[in-house]
Amino acid sequence: MRDPYDVLGVGRSASADEIKKAFRRLAKKHHPDQNRNDPKAKEAFAELNSAYEILGDGGKRAQFDRGEIDAEGKPKFSAGPGGFDFRGGGPFGGGRGGPRGGHGAEPPFDDFLTDILGQAFGGGRAGFGRGPGMGAGAAGPGAGAAGAKTRGRGDDVEVQVPVSLEEVASHAKVRVELPSGRSLDVQLPEGVVDRQQIRLKGQGQPGATPGDALVTVVFRRHPQFQVDGHDLEVDVPVSLDEAALGGRVRVTTLDGVVELTLPAGTTCARALRLKGKGLPNKTGGRGDLYAKPRIVLSEGGDAELEAFLRARRAR
Repeated sequence: MRDPYDVLGVGRSASADEIKKAFRRLAKKHHPDQNRNDPKAKEAFAELNSAYEILGDGGKRAQFDRGEIDAEGKPKFSAGPGGFDFRGGGPFGGGRGGPRGGHGAEPPFDDFLTDILGQAFGGGRAGFGRGPGMGAGAAGPGAGAAGAKTRGRGDDVEVQVPVSLEEVASHAKVRVELPSGRSLDVQLPEGVVDRQQIRLKGQGQPGATPGDALVTVVFRRHPQFQVDGHDLEVDVPVSLDEAALGGRVRVTTLDGVVELTLPAGTTCARALRLKGKGLPNKTGGRGDLYAKPRIVLSEGGDAELEAFLRARRAR
């Protein structure tokens, strides 16, 4: 994926408000509903969402600026003095890797390295570093294999998978990248909620009994919808005359655009409910969509409306 700053067309010194405005402007321009004849619109829209997921979050933006995560939000790793630092959990660290220093328990990466080298030189952990001439009590040939460490249950690993609301609504299969480098296609469960954790048995670190992968589902920010459990909220721009006199307005849902009858005397304080247009729930149904009218005035002003309001004020 491209640099999120380039995707949103903002500089690295851009304020949070500038980033938000750039995202909304581009999201409106590239929304698939507005570009049905453009096969690349969906891809561009997804790229915008991913970029805003990083830059729209102060913590993730800081991590990206420091080089701790890449443009897809995945942790990077770097070699530090005296060892390896797998940020966010590397393929061998199980989320607990860190630089070696002082005395104490060795990090999991050392376990892996020692076992591999031990096998290469004729034994397991007990055999590595204990050959002839390597210190008092050195074991003879074959002693390393006899005393090889028997692994128990492998460590669990934790990963996050960002998903779109459209994927949640369709129970889509999403790609999960594991720290080991493997990837799995996992179908989202019915009624999944933001930050829900899914356990994938046996997909963690290897061992006599493999550990599990704990996958946290993270809802991506949507340019139009706000999530409230299984319900959704969406702003609906309406003109002043539509609010006063009523009319037909177009409302975007996860299933496409629908027309809604706006009653006369509508105010911004009253949301209109579209039953069953929210996110799936655990009972097989769906939450609701709440359309919140937002009165907007014509760009450049409306001379006739202004004259009417001045006359009314003068009464």
